[in-house]
Formats: sequence, structure tokens, C-alpha cells
Amino acid sequence: MPLRPRAILSRSDLADRVSEGALFAKPDAIGWPKNRAGMARFQIAVFPGDGIGHEVMAPTLALLKKLEAGIGGFELAFQSYEAGAGLYQRTGVALPDEAMAAAARADAILLGAMGLPNVRYPDGTEVQPHLDMREKFALYAGIRPVRIMAGAPTPLKDPRAAEVDCVLVRESTEGLFASRSMTRREGDAVYDTMKISRSVSERLFDAAFRLAARRAEGRARKPRVTCVDKANVIPSLAYFRTLFLESAKKYPDIDADCIYVDATALRLVRSPWEFDVLVTENMFGDILSDLGAALIGGMGMAPSADIGDSHAIFQPCHGTAPDIAGKGLANPTAMLLSAAMMLDWLGDRHSNASLKRAGRVLTEAVEAAFAPGDLVSVESGGKAGTHEIVARFAAALAGKASA
Repeated sequence: MPLRPRAILSRSDLADRVSEGALFAKPDAIGWPKNRAGMARFQIAVFPGDGIGHEVMAPTLALLKKLEAGIGGFELAFQSYEAGAGLYQRTGVALPDEAMAAAARADAILLGAMGLPNVRYPDGTEVQPHLDMREKFALYAGIRPVRIMAGAPTPLKDPRAAEVDCVLVRESTEGLFASRSMTRREGDAVYDTMKISRSVSERLFDAAFRLAARRAEGRARKPRVTCVDKANVIPSLAYFRTLFLESAKKYPDIDADCIYVDATALRLVRSPWEFDVLVTENMFGDILSDLGAALIGGMGMAPSADIGDSHAIFQPCHGTAPDIAGKGLANPTAMLLSAAMMLDWLGDRHSNASLKRAGRVLTEAVEAAFAPGDLVSVESGGKAGTHEIVARFAAALAGKASA
């Protein structure tokens, strides 16, 4: 019998289905709505969520509007929706139908953080509507950059830490997380099932190889994609590796290798500069992305994107941090970098050079703020809270957006 009472979440049975295509697939050539100035207008569904989600989202939207005005060539139309543990606690619904439908219509989804440790479903699991969005919109490619910025804190003392610049591509709809809808109980035992399918895995691997090729542009280093698995023990992950090696044959100019997940964890601490693009199963990706976040200064420094063929969500890797919520201590860096990833994705998807430039400028502004080495967030043992960090970003952005 199913362990998880899925009916407690109210949601629409959305009509639009996800097509199979490229990671950065172009939209249908039907034209996009223009604003009064003739610029392309993009609808962004905003979900601040719970805890510090609101505190990092508000300054992000403000800086995006400044960036829009400084660069021009596009308009971002934000519409906020409530969803998450707080809403579920009050109403019994974590993700309203109208919010889910709005997310389906939007050009992109910007999310703060969702969930609270003390608010749980009857089966004991936390309220995390963003996982439902990943599944509904088939967001199979979780993109988790791991890059140490100059001046930013890192526990790595080896001088080669400056070279750490890799990306973890996490499958986000199957793997062990598929057990959310397939768990069964037999007596005093509970069984969770891992799912690995050819259709999803092949699209995941294609996305990883295309990302590696894109990252290689302008670099001297040959691109490489590494499959992270446990193929020596788990048959489904042996299948995962087989599918990876099949996909690798389509990309002869990109190196491909395989490594077990335990060895990956070791090497990510000992020599993370060796990696380029890593692709892995859902649960492994969840764990390794937190390890990667530790290398670059903490969860508040770690951005992410969950991308499918037709939809994408951009959100920081961190949680809602209720212990510091409302104290002005939240680090907004991951939220800003996630927004920069959104701009780049929208620019690529809609062939909009202004959006792509905006993504670069926002990323460069964050880098410029950290470069002197005196901006250290509270989570990294410093004194800089939300307001100071945002002020530094805004100052850096002012100069770059008009350059």
C-alpha cells in the first residue's frame, strides 16, 4: 500500500505536456509579447516560499529591475504566488491550483526556498512543493555550479582551489526520489524504489554533454563529462552507466569517464579542480551538491537551476533557515546567482542577447563584490548580513550595467 497520502496536495491536472528536445530548446516561432517600448516581455512566476526565502527574494527582484533598466532590450514581469509549508500549515494546501497553473504559463520560475522542519505531511515528510513542480514539469536536469570565486571564503587551503570550476548535473525527477510516489509498506518493512529510465537518462546525458561543450568555448581545457554512479553494486545504476556510455559515443570530441559516488565524494574534497561536468542520479546529486556548496563558501553561495524541455525553475540550493529568518542574516548570493542563470537561460532560449548580457553582468557584479576579500557572510563566520551584501552587489552592478 502507498505510504504517502498524495491527495493532501491540491493541484491541477495541467493540459500541457512536456516535449522531448534540447536542454536549451527554442520556443515555437509564434512571437513573444512586447511591452510598450517594443522590448520582449517575459513573465516570471515568483515563489518566495518560507523562512529566508522572502528575505533573499525581495532584493533579488529589486536588483533585477535595476539591471533591466540599465541594460534594456527586455522586460521582466514578476508575479508572486504563495506556496510552501506556511501556507500548508494555515490552509492544508501547499501548492494551490492557480499557482501551479501560473507557473506552467510563465516563461521562467524564480523560487526562494520552501519547507519548514516542524511542518510535515501525515507520512512524516516535509512540505516541499518545488519537488512536485520538478515532477509535473519534467525538470530532469538539475544544474548545480561549483565554482570558487576570487575573494570568497572556502575551506580549501590548497592554492589550486582557485581552479575549482565544475558543474554537477543532477537528474531531478527519477532515481531514489521516485519513491515519493512508489513507496510501499509490508509489515514492519518499508520499501522505496529507485527508477532509472532510458528516455529520461538519455536526455539528461545529452544535456550534460551539451553543457560541457558550451563551457569549453574559449577555454584551453578539453571538455569532460564524468558519470557518477554505484554501478558495481546497484543494477539500476549499472544500467545508468550503460546508457551514459551509449550517449558518450555521440560526442567524440568530449572526454567521458565513470566514477563511483564514494570515490567522487573523496575527490571533491581532495582535488575538486580535476572535474568539469559531473552527471548523476537524483539522490547522489542531492548529497554531492551540498558537498560542493561547502567548497564554495556554504549553501548561501550555491545557485541552481532545474531545467526541462519546456520549463525551468531557478532557486538557491539552501533551505529556509528558520533559525535566522527575520534577523537580517541571510546570504542572498545564491539567490542572485540563480537569477543570473535564469537570465542566461531565457536569453539562450529566446535568442535575446540583452538577457544573456544581463546574466553575465549580474554574475560579474557578484564576483566584483567578493573580489577584495573583505565581504564575508555570517554563515562563513563574518559579519556581513543581508543588507550589507546587497548594498555591495548594488554598487558593483551600478558600474557594470552602464559600462
